[in-house]
Amino acid sequence: MFVKGRCFIKGNRRTGRELALKMIYGLEKEAADSRDLFEQFWKNFRFEDDVLGEPLECFSEQVPKLVSSFAEDLAGGVAQHLSRIDEVIGVAAKNWTLERMARVDLSILRLATFELLFRPETPVTVILNEAIEIGKCFGTKETSSFINGILDRIARTHRQDESAEA
Repeated sequence: MFVKGRCFIKGNRRTGRELALKMIYGLEKEAADSRDLFEQFWKNFRFEDDVLGEPLECFSEQVPKLVSSFAEDLAGGVAQHLSRIDEVIGVAAKNWTLERMARVDLSILRLATFELLFRPETPVTVILNEAIEIGKCFGTKETSSFINGILDRIARTHRQDESAEA
């Protein structure tokens, strides 16, 4: 990661995941049509005074298409499969209900669980590492260990072959 002033230069995928997290954070229920979610997000998108921080303060004009497309793919997948994703998280989160989880933590879990369930081309280690790093940026000091434990259970259950190799 290169630091220039306050500007953190990250990879397109990390930036896309951070933008997807912001979209998912605002998600209330399963969306049949994600276009409304994206339209509202990009229309109201800003870099300052945002609850989840400023992941793209480097981009003063426009988010690159590669990044915005990746973010929309992820957030749209979560919106489309929200019921299934929440069910899987609920089973893996022993002694925790979704309602008790911090909203940021739940949003990160939803994003990573979507990738674990519906993106088999993305390695488990990448998904878990990205979720943990994003948790360190946007969550509390407990977020990374909390989401790591739950995501590890989900990976072992739903991606057994790959989890066994890691």
